[in-house]
Amino acid sequence: MGVPAIADNSPISLPHSAQESPAMPTLVWSDQLALSHPQMDTTHQEFVELLSAAETAWGESPAAQAECLARYEALVQHTIGHFGQEDRWMQATGFTHDNCHTGQHAQVLAIMQEVVRLAKEHEDFGPLQRVMPELGKWFVNHAQTMDAMLASHLEQVGFDPDTGFVGHPLNAAPISGCGGDHECATDKGQQQPAETASAA
Repeated sequence: MGVPAIADNSPISLPHSAQESPAMPTLVWSDQLALSHPQMDTTHQEFVELLSAAETAWGESPAAQAECLARYEALVQHTIGHFGQEDRWMQATGFTHDNCHTGQHAQVLAIMQEVVRLAKEHEDFGPLQRVMPELGKWFVNHAQTMDAMLASHLEQVGFDPDTGFVGHPLNAAPISGCGGDHECATDKGQQQPAETASAA
């Protein structure tokens, strides 16, 4: 079985051809990724470190691929909590259930989980090799756009992530975009990260 089918508007898609795994991880944590939101920054740094650990474990041998998959599964489990945390914050501060930020979380997580399924059920490790650098590129864009807007929104409404307390009145109209006065990148027709040729 080949790589998973990806919708045309997916924030990540897998190219048809295999790529050489880089000697170094695609993404390393830096202050440029920090959003001045301690809880979000900690979670994001953990994401980057788990992705790097999986990426650097990749190799052509079955043992290396098994180790890479195990590390990648740890990343998937972390991402379930990571995305769920941000989705709960959005729900607590006036976002609709189908806002574009939550929607992108669902798309990306579905792709990540499909990569695990292909590796486990079909011993197809090609998608695993290809998705890791794509995730690195996607994350930079996502953190600097949607997550930056969310961090700004949380600050504006006085949200305390530890207690769930909201210090300022929320907008009367639910938020379907990314928060604040910004529009989502998809709403403006901008290309999403890693919109390469859709796989069949």
